[in-house]
Amino acid sequence: MSVMGITRKTAVIAAVTVLAGATGAGLAQAAPPTGGHQAPSACRPANHTAKVTVDRPSAGHRHYRVTLTAARGYEPCQLAGSPTGVRFYHHGALDGVTAGHYGQQNKKVTFGPGHPVHFDIQVPNSPGGARAERTTFTLKAPGGVIPGESSASGPLTVDFGTVVGPVQPGA
Repeated sequence: MSVMGITRKTAVIAAVTVLAGATGAGLAQAAPPTGGHQAPSACRPANHTAKVTVDRPSAGHRHYRVTLTAARGYEPCQLAGSPTGVRFYHHGALDGVTAGHYGQQNKKVTFGPGHPVHFDIQVPNSPGGARAERTTFTLKAPGGVIPGESSASGPLTVDFGTVVGPVQPGA
């Protein structure tokens, strides 16, 4: 093949590539917007903060509220049910209390920027108990658990019989 033939062939390939790219770009622009670049999910442990506060007691129980918030820039997500794998720590040491769960486990709750959520830690009123200032847990979505472990800080006392309620909307 001559140099002229190679140059002409290269020019044709380049023109076809440019036209294909322009056609593809036109199609992409004509498609309905899908939100463009999707932000990271607020449900991922690294993308939210959580805090433990003392809540109002009920007959025979102490209650603690764990509130989760997400900053702007994260994508809202769905949570459902009580967190799993709940553990409590005092000065960095794991205590021996494990938590069960209570309440409706399949109700979907939206979580994200401007949509904080909370769950309840219910502890039987009993003498003693184990003091803690940090809890770790795994959040659940309607289809299963969310990978990773979230944590919340704040003073609490837990004991055998501690249960965790489902995630609810609001702080």
